[in-house]
Amino acid sequence: MILKRLKINTWIGDPTNCYIITEEKSREIMVIDPAGDIDKIEKTINLLKGKLKYIYLTHCHGDHILGVRELKQRCGGKILIHRDDAEGLNNKAINLSLYIDIPEIELEPDSRVDDNDIIHLGNLQFKVIHTPGHTKGGSSLYCEKEKCLFSGDTMFRGAWGRTDIPTSSMKEIMDSITNKLLKLPDDTIVYPGHGRSTMIKEEKPIYFELKPRLY
Repeated sequence: MILKRLKINTWIGDPTNCYIITEEKSREIMVIDPAGDIDKIEKTINLLKGKLKYIYLTHCHGDHILGVRELKQRCGGKILIHRDDAEGLNNKAINLSLYIDIPEIELEPDSRVDDNDIIHLGNLQFKVIHTPGHTKGGSSLYCEKEKCLFSGDTMFRGAWGRTDIPTSSMKEIMDSITNKLLKLPDDTIVYPGHGRSTMIKEEKPIYFELKPRLY
């Protein structure tokens, strides 16, 4: 697997992590959360000499989906999102375009995914984990073979996603983290929607021992 992380600047000030995954044999590509700067994403796809198969959205917020339409127009690919967040793609109150100075977002996914669905990228398999809390249809992608998790805005390095916005829930995000994500193998690398990567074993003390992360 070839993994590229692009930091996309958005209106929130904290860059969004856009991940580009390439399966080396088939050269199939999946882009996770294209927040914008499509020139940079397209250039990376071309450098990888692959074909875009999927555009995966971890959730429906504007700082993760603003570049989706343009990316699809330029490079193709099927738009995937958990079915509980599909409505939010066209609801300005849920995708937060109502509260920020960006054009109203209108998107239609090609497929709606569910918990435990498997996404195939060449010889790689990615398991969909429904992780509500930041949004009701937030999801994470786990690849057992490569020991990696793409957690969107559910779990960050030393923190969790906001729960004071439409369809969010503190109870649900804690349940998603403690009962789903932290049960993955300790050596799983976590690639969040913002900020630096971490590992499952490094996040467990925060939730199970109530210890702050100091590094």
